[in-house]
Amino acid sequence: MKNIGVALLFMLWFSAVEVQAQAHWTLDSCVRYAIANSITVKQMEVSHKMASVDLLSARAALLPNLDAGVRQNWSFGRTQTQSGLYENRTQSNTGFSVSSSMILFAGGRRINTIAKAKLDLQASLLNIEKAKNDIELQVTSLFLQVLFQKEILRIAQEQFFSTRQQVQKTQLMVESGKVSANRLSDIRSKMASDTLSIVQAAGNLRLALLDLAQSIEIQDLDSFDIVAPESLDSHYTEYPELPVYKDVSADMPQIKAAEINVESARKSLRIAQADYLPTISLNAGLSSNYFYLYQLPNANRTFEEQLKNNLGQYVGLSLNVPIFDRLSVVGRERQAKLNIENLRLTLEKSRKQLQKEIQTAYINATVAYEKRNSAHKAVLSADEAFRNTRELYEKGKLSVFDFAQSQTNLSQARANEVQAKYDYVFKMKVLEFYRR
Repeated sequence: MKNIGVALLFMLWFSAVEVQAQAHWTLDSCVRYAIANSITVKQMEVSHKMASVDLLSARAALLPNLDAGVRQNWSFGRTQTQSGLYENRTQSNTGFSVSSSMILFAGGRRINTIAKAKLDLQASLLNIEKAKNDIELQVTSLFLQVLFQKEILRIAQEQFFSTRQQVQKTQLMVESGKVSANRLSDIRSKMASDTLSIVQAAGNLRLALLDLAQSIEIQDLDSFDIVAPESLDSHYTEYPELPVYKDVSADMPQIKAAEINVESARKSLRIAQADYLPTISLNAGLSSNYFYLYQLPNANRTFEEQLKNNLGQYVGLSLNVPIFDRLSVVGRERQAKLNIENLRLTLEKSRKQLQKEIQTAYINATVAYEKRNSAHKAVLSADEAFRNTRELYEKGKLSVFDFAQSQTNLSQARANEVQAKYDYVFKMKVLEFYRR
């Protein structure tokens, strides 16, 4: 009787915990929260911002630069004067300059750098999308695991209540002299075993909730609970269909990203090959000087006059032709070609991996479909067998052991059906993931 009381108190306590749990999360809210708080997604978003900065820098490289400078020199002894002659003088020379240069032609290096930066930016977005898809599948799996453990707990509780009813009926049968007292002891032992099953199922449920909460970065574990959809598998009624690989591969972010990486590598090759070509630059500038002669201070012109009189301007073109750079360009070109080949192989590997995943998902879904149907039939058979066993037990024609065995078979069949149902739902959601 003490075990019975413990079981009842435990069930009441667990029910109270569920009632007090105010944060009832749906599958969609779990997925959204997990994506919003995922460290992996945040890291990839930072990488995306870095790629945006790289694109901005590549575009800015098309603009001319602008530099300004000031220099101050003091000279003693034989010094070149403002007129160009050398005399023994002590003087200071202050110079001012503004210069600008612009690359007119660089073999397509800057244009290809911009194109590569754009491709890398697109790839970073696709990497974020891929990370979000992975999180969605992971959270869905853990969410369904919680629902599975909830139903396992419900089955354990139903078995306990069923056994308790038999304890009450057996008590009456013992009092009327229809069966011996040993039968009552045996059925009470069975109820104690059912109590342990409830404790284990409740513990497994709490662990499943913990795994889900931690995966979506929930901190308040005490109030965390989920709500099951009204009809979880009602729209999964037909036999699974194999998705068309061509349609799937066109939308999968990992395939798109791999294709973009190959194109980005081709741009890197063109950037490396640009170093074979000459570079043409346009240069322009302004400069002026102020001289001060210490021996003849009255002979010095004013600061404004000297800046105006010493003002100089220049405009020019420069051509830089590479002749020999110790084969560094050749090495960069070869590395770029090898990188293209490596990324091509990575793309091919990703395509084959995706095709394998689609075929595996389809086979898993078909097997899960058959298992769910078989598990449902097994429940119907086990339920009918238990009803017959219970009737014989209540008439005193069957032992407690046979009754317990039949009841355990029914509970196990129900647990197998629940497991098959959630396994089927998850496999169908994976297959559905490849169709969208």
